[in-house]
Amino acid sequence: MDVSSLRTQFPVLDKLAYLNAGTDGPLPAAATRAAAQELAREAEDGRGKAHFERRAELNGQLRESYAAALGCAPGELALSTCTSEGIAQVIGGLELGRDDEILTSDEEHPGLLGALSAARELRGVTVRMAPLPEVADAVGPRTRLVACSHVGWMSGRVAPRELAHVACPVLLDGAQGVGAIAVDVRALGCDAYAGAGQKWLCGPDGTGMLYVSAGLRARLRIERRGYPNLADPDAGLDAALHEDARSLDSMSLSAEAVACALAAVRVLQDAGWRVVHERARGLAARLVELLGERGRAVAPRGDSTLVSFQSPDPEHERERLLEHGVILRNIPGTPWLRASVGAWNDEDDLDRLLAALAT
Repeated sequence: MDVSSLRTQFPVLDKLAYLNAGTDGPLPAAATRAAAQELAREAEDGRGKAHFERRAELNGQLRESYAAALGCAPGELALSTCTSEGIAQVIGGLELGRDDEILTSDEEHPGLLGALSAARELRGVTVRMAPLPEVADAVGPRTRLVACSHVGWMSGRVAPRELAHVACPVLLDGAQGVGAIAVDVRALGCDAYAGAGQKWLCGPDGTGMLYVSAGLRARLRIERRGYPNLADPDAGLDAALHEDARSLDSMSLSAEAVACALAAVRVLQDAGWRVVHERARGLAARLVELLGERGRAVAPRGDSTLVSFQSPDPEHERERLLEHGVILRNIPGTPWLRASVGAWNDEDDLDRLLAALAT
């Protein structure tokens, strides 16, 4: 699939310059069709044994596709409802206490900060922050976990490569990573990687993934147990967890949501991950150049797909851009607007943004 063909898969691009995948990616038409087909099947055939077999089949296929996007084996990947769920599973499952420290960065999303806040409030864990580029060097003797973004949601900075070599486990928030840039959890050296299905993988809300290494998984206490993550649910109180990452699966993912997510990720797979990643990063870099030419200061960033730039009134300007058919977001508490540039975008989308900024 060439780039022009990829663009035609997303109906929203017929009318809008959609630069908001860092919040929710554009839905491909194939994904909405897949969800509708599952709902029609459920309505016409009911939801008996065949329905639950179909759900298991779809889960297996989505697990394979998500694992391929992260560079891990399907058995190392759990299906979740969002990045935040996976993060909470890991931080809560480690059962750290008052003598322990979690190191994080100073530009984290509420999805990670919420789990850190719970660890501090409920268990007395110390939470310490460092600038994202310096987080590997900030690991100390009490640090039991590094939990930070792979790609910072505010600026687009990328976590330092040195995190692959720190002594304690590393949990990466990959909400702005997987689907946007190349991800290889083994090369990253992380012990856990939580990602989103609805952002750069263009799936529906309520989908996500969690990679956990075998070593870290053995350390996690999994209190949330139910039909999906038990190897033999019919064994009653003696039912054991799955021995692989399915032990961390979300309690309920609908067939229609999984089918939608699977169809969406396959659109990107068919285009080719290397092409998708290179085009998105290249367009983002081009936008940085164009904004600089027009006197708009860009926040320090890495080789990512996020471009945050200065605005005199971010919330008002975001609403004004929407009136011109441009969708992006502002970053609360900062003077920045953030454009999320995907492989489905083109130069016309960038020009439309720039023209709207100039009005």
